[in-house]
This record gives sequence, C-alpha cells and structure tokens, in this order.
Amino acid sequence: MPTLEIYIQLDQLIAAWESEVVEFKRAGDGFSTSEIGKYFSALANEANLRDCEQAWLVFGIDNKSRSVIGTDYREDKERLHGLKHQISQDTSPAVTFHEIYELAHEQGRVLMFEIPAAPQGMPVAWKGHYYARAGESLIHLGLDKLDTIRAQTGVVDWTVQVVEDATIDHLDSQALARAKSAFARKHANRFSEGEVAGWPDATFLNRAKLTLDGKITRAALLLLGKPEVAPLLSPHPAQMTWKLEGAERAYEHFGPPFLLNTTALYQKIRNFQMRILPEDELLAIELAKYDQKIILEALHNCIAHQDYHRNGRIIVTEYPDRLVLENEGSFFEGVPADYISGHKTPRRYRNPFLAQAMAELSMIDTMGYGIHEMYAGQRRRFFPLPDYDLSDADVVQMTIHGKIVDAVFSRMLIQKTDLSLEEVLALDRVQKHLPVDDEAMIKHLRRRKLIEGRKPNFYLSAKVASATDAKADYIHTRGQDDVFYTKLVMDYLNKYHSATRQDINKLLWRKLSDALDDEQKETKIGNLITSMRRTGKIKNSGSRRTPNWEIAE
Repeated sequence: MPTLEIYIQLDQLIAAWESEVVEFKRAGDGFSTSEIGKYFSALANEANLRDCEQAWLVFGIDNKSRSVIGTDYREDKERLHGLKHQISQDTSPAVTFHEIYELAHEQGRVLMFEIPAAPQGMPVAWKGHYYARAGESLIHLGLDKLDTIRAQTGVVDWTVQVVEDATIDHLDSQALARAKSAFARKHANRFSEGEVAGWPDATFLNRAKLTLDGKITRAALLLLGKPEVAPLLSPHPAQMTWKLEGAERAYEHFGPPFLLNTTALYQKIRNFQMRILPEDELLAIELAKYDQKIILEALHNCIAHQDYHRNGRIIVTEYPDRLVLENEGSFFEGVPADYISGHKTPRRYRNPFLAQAMAELSMIDTMGYGIHEMYAGQRRRFFPLPDYDLSDADVVQMTIHGKIVDAVFSRMLIQKTDLSLEEVLALDRVQKHLPVDDEAMIKHLRRRKLIEGRKPNFYLSAKVASATDAKADYIHTRGQDDVFYTKLVMDYLNKYHSATRQDINKLLWRKLSDALDDEQKETKIGNLITSMRRTGKIKNSGSRRTPNWEIAE
C-alpha cells in the first residue's frame, strides 16, 4: 500500500508540472510498452544530467486540465509488475523501475513509475537507441549529452581502450558463437537466433558494444579473445586463478576468453551432493554443495568490477567448507549491504564499457541486483548467506559458504517461509556469532522466539516448530518425483485431450518443490516434457514456437 508520502509526492509533481524529469500521461490499457521504454531511457538520462536520483512517469493525468482522471493501464497486478522485467530486457545497461506505485486517488487510479537516474558514465538506451528530453518533448540523445554522461566516471576506463594490433582474428570462434547465442536470447523479442548468427562478426561486435568505431577493445579481448592474446593486454595478466587449499593443494590459471573460462573454472570446484540436516533431527535434504548460478554471478561480478589498472588477477580459493573470491580494487560505490535488498542501482561503474558489454551477453543479468540474487539463492538453498570482507581497502573479498554453520538456521528457513530477508540477514549474523546492531530487530526476533540469550551472546532458538509442522514443510520443500508429475500431465491430457506449455505450467507450478526458483521450475517442466516426448508418451500437434501437446497414439 502506497504511503502518505507518495500521495504528497504526486501533488507536488502535478503542482510543478512536466519537466525534463517528469512526464504525465492519460495512458489507457493499450499504451505502448515501446513508448514507455523510450520515456524510461529519456527520463533516466535527463535525471543523470541534472544530478537527480530519480525521474517520474505518471499515468492517469490529463495534460490539458492538469488533473487526475484515472487510468485502466494493466489493472492486473501481476501483469503490471511484469513491466519491470519487460523494461530490463530491452534497456542497456539492463535497468528497470525502482518501484511502481498504484494509487487509489479519490479522482481515479494513478500509476507512478519511479525511474532511476542513468548510472554515472553509462547512458541508458532502449532497444539500442538513446533518448532525451527537450522541454516536454521526447527526442534522441544528442552527442553533447552523450559525451557528458560518458565522461562522468572521472577515471579512464581501462576496458574501453582500443588495442591497435588486435583484429577479429584474435577472437575465439567458440566464444563468438556463444556470445551471439547469449545476445540473441537477451534480445529474443527483436532478433531471432538465426538472424544474429548470420551477422558478420564486425556487425555483431558493434551491436554488442564490444568494439569502438569498429576497433577491438580490451573488453572484447578479455571476454572473447583467444588464449594467446594475453600479451596484448600486458602488463595486466588477464587471468583468473583457482586454488585448492586443505589436505590436498592444487591450482590452475584461466585466461581469455573469460566468457567460456568462467564456466571452466567453476567446473574445477569440487561440488558434490551433501545432506544439509542430520537425519535424527529432520528428514535430510540433499543439495549440491554450491549452486552454479551463484558462483558464476559472483565470478562475473569480479570481472566487471576489477580495478584493471592494478594489474592483478582474480583469485578463487576453494577451502573444504567455503569459496573465497577476490578481485583488485575497493568496492566502487557504497557498500555490499546497500545492494542486498535489490532496490539500489549503482550510479557509477569502475569499468562501464566492460559492464555494458557483459550485460549484453547476459553475464550480468540485472545490473545492481547481482548481490541480491546471490543472497536470495543461498537462502533458497537453506545455506549460510555470503560474507564480504572489505578490511583491505584495495581488495574486495567475498565468501560463499558450502557447509552448514548451524543446523537450526537451515531448519528455520525450511519451516518459516514467511521470514523477511531482513530477518534472515539478522539470523545469519547470530549463527555466525557476529553482532546485530539493530536493537529493534533484536526485540522483534525475541518476540517471534527466533533467538535466545543475552546480548552479545545470542543464539538461535532450537524450538522453531513442532515435528509435525517440520515434516509438512519438508514435503513442500522436497517436491515429488517425475513419475508423479508425468501422471498429472497424462491425466490432464486424458481429460482435456491437449495442453499448451502454459497449461502444463499452471498444472505443475504449485506442486513443484518450494526450494526451486522460477527459472529452475521452468527448466524442470521443460525437461519433463522433453522426457515424455522422447519416451513416446506425448506428441506435439502444434508448431515448434507454439507447441500443443497430445497423448501419442
């Protein structure tokens, strides 16, 4: 529910009326998403140039009378908030609304879209084009404004520098193919994968923002270069190092192309299945020690934010119970805690050219949200949350845990699915015997009977729920096997004769394990359909793009 401050904000915006950072629209239900994207680009860029933290796009306002008239744009809440994802898919860098406020104004429904200012040094584009404002009009971003934004970092971007002796022949063909595929998936609503694959390499590199005036940059060599291009980047080693510490010791260096070799480095990590809870306390859950998506997100962040002027390598140290990732340079804007909630978008990037290229290749999915996704991922897996160590002012060190610190913490995450991220963060600090400075949070956790003991020696309460409740929650977490899901699909087809992918999603979604996120559920259902097709249980009577599944005769 919007707060009183938002209603006051609306009144103030209407009183001041439109400017380069405020736009009002009547906006019916059919208002074009593409137009919204253009205004997003323009308002974000203008907010940057005027040193404003945000801009506003407001629906439900009449321009002539300057009064609220209401709007029926996307009245379904799920569809309305799905606009955030749509905008992030076609903006570059991939940013979206801070928030969408739905106001029940006495004169009609009003939507207020809060747009973050473009990051320092990085103008925001919509579908490859930069937009701006001239008074109340929407125009293309002029070269003068473009240059002003790009010059904002105050330091030379190492990654944008052209390597004079480098040519397209210095790029790895497999990495180029992978990059084209990733770019096509990101821009699937604009280009088909076949179309992107058919582009000349020079055209692709320009559109993916890896070249500058057609010339090969350091960013292109880091991400797509052949292994032997490292000397062209000297004195920087262009290297990631995996180290194994413990009873056994080993190491291996990985150079370009980083697009491929981040996965190669991940595959060196010993990632066996483990039971995260003792059987005598609760039914055991088996999970991989590390989640690939989390590890790659962390490693890609190291690449994007490394201070390349310091000529250091990225180091991933594997201990028996944790991974420690290190990259050169201080945390560039704010502190890690600012980004955990997922609401903050950084205004500046140390390597804006490299970061933008990585966003185009989906190495960084949603800029500014990577830390949030890693914390949320560890939470979904019932593992301790990541830790940052910034004690060395010139190094960022991140720890990803591969072992349970306190079984009670994992049991809380399984049983109490209503815990907020703020509560989980505080409980994680308690289990690690770290101070919790928020007195209000301490009182809150005590009231919920989640912690016991006296400050500073708090500990997690073992009496979280009854054994019956715990077993019921485990069933939701564990899900069912494929035989169960296959039977549900076959029963559905026997009754209704056919099903689209959306029908099957709707049938199975809530029955899948609560431990899976949306992407993992999509993959699970896709694999199930493929298995049923290959074993001759179902057939596709539709097209490849819009399949329609029936029982095979």
